Amino acid sequence: MFKQSLISLSVSAVMLSTSAYAGELKGKVVDNNNLPVSNADVHLHGKSQTIKTDAEGNFTIAVDAASQLHVSKNNFIDQRLDVNPDSPFVTVTLTPSSVESIVVYASALHKSNMEMASPVTVVSGDTLKNSAKPTLGETLKGLPGVNASYFGPVSSSPIIRGLDGPRVKITQNGLDSSDASRVGPDHANTNDALGAEQIEILRGPATLLYGSGAIGGVVNVVDNRIPTDVIEAPQGAVNYSHDTNSNTNTYAVLFETGHEGFNFHFDGVKRQGDDYETPSFELPGDHDEHHEDEHGHDDHDHAHEGEEHEGEEEHAAEFAEKVDNTFIDSEVFNIGTSYVSDHITAGISYGRIETDYGIPAHSHDHGHDDHGHEDEDGHDHDDDHGEDDAHEHEGENHNVFARVKQDRWQALFNYALHNNWLESIQVRAGYTDYEHAEIEGGAIGTVFKNETTELRTNFEHRIGDWHGIFGYHYSDSDYEAQGAEAFTPATNTTTHAFYILEEREFGDFTLELGARVEDFELSSRITETHVGHDDDHDEHGEDDHDHDHAHEEAMVKTTQISDYTLEMTNVSASIGGVYNYAPGENVAISLSRSERAPLTAELLSNGLHIATSTYELGLGYEIEGTEIHFEPTDIEKETSTNLDISFRRFIGDFGYTVNVFHNDISNFYYQEKTNYFFTSEHGLEVADHEHEGARDVYQYVSKDAKLYGLEFDVHYQINDLTRIKLFGDHLRAKLDNGQNLPRIPSNKLGVNYAYENGPFKADMTITRYLEQDKVTSYETVTNGYTLVDASLSYDFAVKGIDMVGYMNLENLTDELGFVHSSFIKDQAPLPGRNLKLGIRAYF
Repeated sequence: MFKQSLISLSVSAVMLSTSAYAGELKGKVVDNNNLPVSNADVHLHGKSQTIKTDAEGNFTIAVDAASQLHVSKNNFIDQRLDVNPDSPFVTVTLTPSSVESIVVYASALHKSNMEMASPVTVVSGDTLKNSAKPTLGETLKGLPGVNASYFGPVSSSPIIRGLDGPRVKITQNGLDSSDASRVGPDHANTNDALGAEQIEILRGPATLLYGSGAIGGVVNVVDNRIPTDVIEAPQGAVNYSHDTNSNTNTYAVLFETGHEGFNFHFDGVKRQGDDYETPSFELPGDHDEHHEDEHGHDDHDHAHEGEEHEGEEEHAAEFAEKVDNTFIDSEVFNIGTSYVSDHITAGISYGRIETDYGIPAHSHDHGHDDHGHEDEDGHDHDDDHGEDDAHEHEGENHNVFARVKQDRWQALFNYALHNNWLESIQVRAGYTDYEHAEIEGGAIGTVFKNETTELRTNFEHRIGDWHGIFGYHYSDSDYEAQGAEAFTPATNTTTHAFYILEEREFGDFTLELGARVEDFELSSRITETHVGHDDDHDEHGEDDHDHDHAHEEAMVKTTQISDYTLEMTNVSASIGGVYNYAPGENVAISLSRSERAPLTAELLSNGLHIATSTYELGLGYEIEGTEIHFEPTDIEKETSTNLDISFRRFIGDFGYTVNVFHNDISNFYYQEKTNYFFTSEHGLEVADHEHEGARDVYQYVSKDAKLYGLEFDVHYQINDLTRIKLFGDHLRAKLDNGQNLPRIPSNKLGVNYAYENGPFKADMTITRYLEQDKVTSYETVTNGYTLVDASLSYDFAVKGIDMVGYMNLENLTDELGFVHSSFIKDQAPLPGRNLKLGIRAYF
C-alpha cells in the first residue's frame, strides 16, 4: 500500500507540474587557450542523459526551466552555470586538472571526485580495463585506504579503512549487489570490473543514501546496462587477455546500438583459469590444525625441537609452490534496453552470472587439507570420486568448489519536469535471485540463497539557493542456507528508509547537510539443540567397564524452535563542506553519525564454518558451561561517529590528495576468540585438552573501538612525458581498552613512475606493505613485503578500428607475501610473478 501511494504521488507530481516553454541553449566549450574541447559532457540537472560537444566544442541543449548546466571532461575541472530558456549563447572555459576529474555517480548531486565533501576515488577507462581482476578486492586493493579480504584471488572483497563485510556496501548502479559475500570471506562478490565503465570507492560512512550497511564505505560499480544517453550508431569493444601465472584466459565484449531514442546494450565476460602459483612457502603442519588461530597460525608454541610424541614420528616441513583449488570458470552477461527522450528515460535490464571457483584451505571437521593431491588440470569438476568416503576418513581435501548463479533484473525510470523547483523524479528498482552452492565430490553440499527486492525513489529539487534530493529506499532480502555448513539460519531482512541530502553555495564554500531514518526488521526461526543426561537411566548401576557405553546411551537431545524478530530504527546524519580557497585547491570536512543493526551472520551464527576452520557464534548466543543458549538480550546498535578532513590540489604540475580520518565506534561488532573448542563428537568443550579435528570457537561481541589514520596521493609532473607519484596509507584500529582489533590490514607505502609519449604509455609501481605487529593475542605478526609491478600499453589503429595492446608485469621480483587480513593467511600467500598480455579493440 505504501509503495502504491508513493508511485501515485510521483505520477501526480508529474501531472501537476508547471509547464514552461522550452528553449534551445547553444554554447561552446573551450580550454584556457581558447581551443575547442571536443567530447565534453554537457548535462542539465534533472535530466538523466548527457550530450557531447562536437569537434569544434559546440553543443545545443533544450532548457525548459531555470536550472544548472554542468560541463565536465576527464582531466579538466568541472564547470557549472545557471541557465534558463532565455539564456543567450554561452562560452564555457574548462581549466585543465592535474588529476583525472570524474563525475561520481554515487554522489547523487553530480559532484566530481575533486568536489566531494567525503573522500572518493574513481577508477575508469583503460586504467580500469587493463588492471581488472576476477574480484573487486584484487582490482582495487592498491588504492590508498583500500585492501582486500583475500580468500585467494578468486574470492576477495574490498576492505575500506579496515572495515569490510557488512560495513562495506557493494552496489551496482546504486543498488545492492545482493550476493552472500557479507556472510563469509569465502563467498565472492558478483560484480565484474571488466563490464564496468567506472568503479567508485567512497571512504567513510555513506549511510545517508545507501543504508546502514554502508557504515564503512561504498564500492559502486557503474555500467551502462540500461543506457541513459541516446545511442545513434552501433558501437562497442572486444577484449582478450592472458595471465601466465594461473593460465587464465579472459574474453570480454561490449555492443551498443540505438535508433530514434531506443537503445540496446549487451556485454559479456568469460574467464577461465587454473590454480595460481606462488614462491615456495611452508605449509602449515596438518597435525597442528586444531591449534591454529583464524589466520592459520598456532596460538602457542607447538614446534619444540627434538620433542617426540608417543607413537608419532617427528613431522617434516612441507613446502608448496602453488595454492591448490583456486581455479575459476566464469560466464557473465548483461542485456538491457531503454528509451531516452528529452524528458523521459525508461529502461530495463537482465544479467546472468554462472561462476565456479575453488575454495582454498577448505577442510572438514574430521580431517585436514590434502596438499599432495592435484587434478591433472587443477580443477576437473567431473572426476570420479569413488574413493571419497575413504578420503574423508583419511582427512584429505576433496577440492570443494563454489558454484554461483545469479539472475538480476533492474529497471530505471527518470522524468525531468517542466518545473522550477522539482527538477526530476527517478525510480530505480532491482530484483536479484542468488544461489551459492558448495560442491564436493560431485555432490551439492551446502547451498546459500538470497532473494532480494530493492526500490529507490529520488526527487531532485532546487528550492531557493538549496539544491538536493529527498527520497525513499526499500529493501527486502530473503536469505537461507541449507547443508552441513549452514552456520546461519534463514532470515528475512526488510528496511524502509527516508533520506534527504541538501547543499548550498556560499561563494567559495559549499555546505552539505544530510539525514536518514531507517526502519530495520530482521526475522528468523531459531533452532536450539541441547544435550543432557537421562537421570533415570543412571540409577541402574552399570559395571565399571560398561559405564562409558551406558553413559553414551543416557545422553538425550532436546530441540526447541522459536521465532525471533529484531526491530531497530537507525538514524544517520551528516554535515560537511568544501572550501575552494584557491583555484584548483580546496579543503573538505565531513562529520557524520551513523547507526546500524547487526546482520544475520553477526547476530545469529551458530555452527561450523569450515572455510575459516572455526565454530562461529553470533551476538544473540550465550555460553553457559558447555551449553549454548539463544539469549538475544541487550542487542545494541553499532554507532559510528566519523570525522574526515581532506586537502586537495589538482591544478598545475604539483598536486595532492591527503585524507585524515577518525572513526569512533560504539558497540563495534567483531569476532573474538573464546577459550572453547568444538568437535562434532564431543560438542563444546573448554580448551584445556586436545581432540582430533577440534575447531576454535569464535563469538561476535560488541565493544567500543577507535579507527584513525591517513591516506595520501602526491604527484609531480616532471615534464611533458613523465610523472612521479607517492601514495600510501596508515591505519590504527583498537578497542577502547587498548587491545588491537583482529585482521587489520598492513599499512602500505608506494611510488609510481609514469611515462607517456603519444600512443605509448609505461609505468612502474613499487609498493611496500609494512609489517603488521599490532595484533590480537590470537594472531601472529605478518612480515612486510615489497611488490614491484610494471605496465606497458600502445594505442594504434587497424583499418580505422582503434586498438590498445597492453602488458602488465606483476610481482616482478617473485616476492613471497602474506595478507594479514586473510582468514587463511598461511595457506594462501599472494601470487608469484605474472605476465598479463592483452589487446582491446573499439569500434
